[in-house]
Amino acid sequence: MPVINSIANDKDEVAAWRQELHQNPQTCYEEEFASAFVKKKLTEWGIPFKENIAKTGVVATIEGQKTDSGKRIGLRADMDALDIIEKSGVAHASKNPGKMHACGHDGHTATLLGAAKYLSENRNFNGTVHLIFQPAEEGGRGAHKMIEEGLFKDFPCDAVYGLHNWPWMPVGKVATRVGPLLASVDEFEITITGVGGHAAMPHQTNDPAIIASQLVMGLQSIVSRNVDPVETAVLSITNMNVGTGAFNIIGDVAKLSGTVRTFNNDIRHKIKKRIEDMLEYTCKAYGAECHMDYDFNIDATINTPDGVVAAVEALKEVVGEENIDADCAPCMGGEDFGAYLTEKPGAFIFVGQGVEGDEKSPHNHGLHSPYYDFNDDIIPVGASFFARVVEKSMPLEG
Repeated sequence: MPVINSIANDKDEVAAWRQELHQNPQTCYEEEFASAFVKKKLTEWGIPFKENIAKTGVVATIEGQKTDSGKRIGLRADMDALDIIEKSGVAHASKNPGKMHACGHDGHTATLLGAAKYLSENRNFNGTVHLIFQPAEEGGRGAHKMIEEGLFKDFPCDAVYGLHNWPWMPVGKVATRVGPLLASVDEFEITITGVGGHAAMPHQTNDPAIIASQLVMGLQSIVSRNVDPVETAVLSITNMNVGTGAFNIIGDVAKLSGTVRTFNNDIRHKIKKRIEDMLEYTCKAYGAECHMDYDFNIDATINTPDGVVAAVEALKEVVGEENIDADCAPCMGGEDFGAYLTEKPGAFIFVGQGVEGDEKSPHNHGLHSPYYDFNDDIIPVGASFFARVVEKSMPLEG
């Protein structure tokens, strides 16, 4: 692959950084090791940065050989890990019990550091690039928090770009698309309060398990009967907790929790309203009390047309046009990078990391799997993409 030569030459060094990050995972707003590692490297290269944005976040700035274009590009990498016990068996496995880089954020961080090294050494562009090292992508709304704390006020960007490794696509392939790429992610928890009692005397109770069961079945009809079939939405009940554990006791409280995902904000709100209505009237029918906590967690990742054009033009020089899927299928998974794209143009891309012909490779396991590991072979691809999108978007000449 025609990745940038100096980036390819640094691959083993950057891979060693990635493996050190992998061994020291920390989760949501606790990414002290990764943050310190990033700041150490930036300091070595003389790149100025601001720290403690959204607690552990870091934003660095590199100016090109010229800046009179006035253009500014943002590049983002996430740093956080997950609460997962690692079972990958790799030599650089997690040293922190119960914590694991099971989504490849260690690789994203190392990749952006590799790009930072190249950009600071060459500065072959006319403008300014801001490197966004973000905490708490996994459920902590880290992107939203950085924006709330003045990210784009302090570090103005005309466009923002990010990437994610993709185990379901082989090394050497990349993908993106104009419009929705990843879904919004909402979470809800429903509490139903009935009347408990002895299982042999159910007529003296108001069994919340019966009510919860009715709701589980009813809620599944919302997407099929309230959402236009040409639209896309998912409503999944992922937990149902009721009872005391005893075989002869009817409990008095049932709890349901789940997620709603879509690409359309109007549908997002419509589904919430339908859940509220169904909950209210079902519980009224059974004479029970109910309550719901609903969290609009993260926005859909919706790439802008100009952002995708710039990303694809950069990728052509890295992997070749024949290896780019510029109209890939969207995914109902979520990514808080969508918060940046509600504020600025830009694009998010998938970088294939799967190993063909080796089903047991940790690089082929799905994201969030305890058997997963980031593929260091794609570091030059990701770093070259970051570098080329800067250089082509802010050329020295022309």
